[in-house]
Amino acid sequence: MDTQGNEKQQFYLIDEDGNQEGLVVSPEYFHNFGGWSTDESKIVYSSNRRHSGCFDIFTLDLATREEKAVFEYDGNCNPICWVANSDNEVIISIQKTNIDNALYILNIDTGEKSKIGPADVSARYKSVVLSKQERASFVLSDFENDTLAIYKYKIDQPEILEKLVDEPKWDIEEISLAPNEEALVYSVNVGGTSVLKMYTIADKTISELKNVPEGVINSISWLDKNRFVFGLKSPVMPGDIFIYSIDKAEAVRATYLGVSKEIEHFWTKPEICTFKSHDGLEVPYFYYTNEEKPKATVVYVHGGPESQIKQDFNPVIQYLVSEGFAVVAPNVRGSMGYGRTYLQLDDRRKRMDSVADLASLVEDLVTNKGIERNNIGIMGRSYGGFMVLAAITHYPELWAAGVNIVGISHFKSFLENTGPWRRRLRECEYGYLGEDDDFFEEIAPMNHLSKIQAPLLVFHGRNDTRVPVSEAEQLTKEMLEMKKDVELFIFEDEGHQTDKLENHITLNTKVVEFFNKHLLVTC
Repeated sequence: MDTQGNEKQQFYLIDEDGNQEGLVVSPEYFHNFGGWSTDESKIVYSSNRRHSGCFDIFTLDLATREEKAVFEYDGNCNPICWVANSDNEVIISIQKTNIDNALYILNIDTGEKSKIGPADVSARYKSVVLSKQERASFVLSDFENDTLAIYKYKIDQPEILEKLVDEPKWDIEEISLAPNEEALVYSVNVGGTSVLKMYTIADKTISELKNVPEGVINSISWLDKNRFVFGLKSPVMPGDIFIYSIDKAEAVRATYLGVSKEIEHFWTKPEICTFKSHDGLEVPYFYYTNEEKPKATVVYVHGGPESQIKQDFNPVIQYLVSEGFAVVAPNVRGSMGYGRTYLQLDDRRKRMDSVADLASLVEDLVTNKGIERNNIGIMGRSYGGFMVLAAITHYPELWAAGVNIVGISHFKSFLENTGPWRRRLRECEYGYLGEDDDFFEEIAPMNHLSKIQAPLLVFHGRNDTRVPVSEAEQLTKEMLEMKKDVELFIFEDEGHQTDKLENHITLNTKVVEFFNKHLLVTC
């Protein structure tokens, strides 16, 4: 648990009777859990106790409560899991850039580490799956592709990766090994929707699994050699669990937690669309509407920026649509899910190309969706908040209202004030202090506030350790001095995310009231 959204996780042990014991508690520091040893006698985790920007690896013996620092690293380092059937080997991830990481097999007795995959090649590595029958593992990587593919390697020869499966256009997002270790089930991110496939290890065949409900799938876990479970969300399903039987080729819904007969008739599936941006790049977006003639349009920009709007349940979007708005959710350049090339199209001094995507989107919506040009709002969270601020300052004539949630108002002040472990990684994406200061000043919304024409609503969490609350405070202070229409709302008990139900209700209610007030109602 953390404290009021500050993301500084502490570990607690709860027994069968519900009694709680503090296990690893140093409230001023971060802790990242890496799992239980094979014999369940130890846990492994990382923490930045030695220095705020350095995450070291620790183990804790559950019987003796002895804590031991087993590896020091001056940067962002986190344990992934223990090597199967080993009491002294742990797989760790060292973050190299905003997207790239390196995996190592760490011997916690000696401190020696062996890199997984080729040396000196920047790549993403994720979804580590270990074999219990042999000293081998499966992993996703894009070290030789534009997208994430499945590889196998031997624990004793981790530098040699054998490619098993790739999808040239799409990322593979998750893999899960059957208990008899004869097959892998994996999910493919096809434009924001999951497709499940199975790879049979012995004969190296691939088959797409039929009768899988549409949506976004995660947490694939096997029950036996024929059945596995997964979580699924879709625009009309907030989230439930399904059991898939391979021999029957069917998915049976196991839970109905996401059912709400009172409101589910409001939920809407999006139309999947694309538009050509200012330089000819094809950019995808989701278009939500319940109305033949929506009263106004809201562009919803995701954060990250290395993230992706998918076909899952978004309560904010669904609420806006139920209130008569059309909602457009683009995956502008720099978004995940479309390959490394697309992902890096907004890095450093290419930043404003992604903001220009939003301007091109407006032109496409006016031409192809018939929306009214003076009737468009924009909202976003975190990096999406920066996109809102950049849009209303660099393209002020396009927007009738804006909502910025925990957004960045100036990259220079953000990088100076964010956690040092994050600064190093975010600089790879946004630019480097000292090297790119001129560009930060050129694009900073803080330096273009006089251009803003649209009213602005700003939310932030007091305990935000990612984007400091000062980003919102400096923005609104200057806008008020300029007599601009701006309102700041700070949640005293939240961090970067909005976790508490009452705060969700407050935020979303204020957003809809704001757009109702400031966007022209034409219906």
